Amino acid sequence: MKNTSILFLKLAIILIGMAILALCLILVPKFGNFVGELYPDKAYMKDFVFIVMDGAAVPFYFALYQAFNLLRYIDKKAAFSELSVQALKNIKYCAMAISGLYGIGLPLLYFIGKKVDPPFGFIGLIIIFASLVIAVFAVMLQRLLQEAINIKSENDLTI
Repeated sequence: MKNTSILFLKLAIILIGMAILALCLILVPKFGNFVGELYPDKAYMKDFVFIVMDGAAVPFYFALYQAFNLLRYIDKKAAFSELSVQALKNIKYCAMAISGLYGIGLPLLYFIGKKVDPPFGFIGLIIIFASLVIAVFAVMLQRLLQEAINIKSENDLTI
């Protein structure tokens, strides 16, 4: 039962990674070209889209890699180790980096929203909020895991 759930989570991480890769390869260039057509006099906005969206993919993939490592540690019965704490810390930093990159890109979404009907700013806010929630959750898990490791080491020293 336990191995199947870990295998399921590993498969989910791989599928999420493939979906984001498809978005980066297909949707981001189209969105960048769309922004370039909206503001032909401001060519830097198209490049800004690529920098923000593709730039956020780098910490995203690093966070997926850390989550995959965390599942490997759980599978090897090494969940209560400093490696797991470090993986959670890295996930926290990646989530904060994604949130920061999209925070920088919010003015761009405002300019797009001025010319297009759908509220693009809300999409950016959702990504920022979701990244911040993941960062806070990783911090809480990191602290909880660190306390469990400390209690475990105290118990090992007592016996």
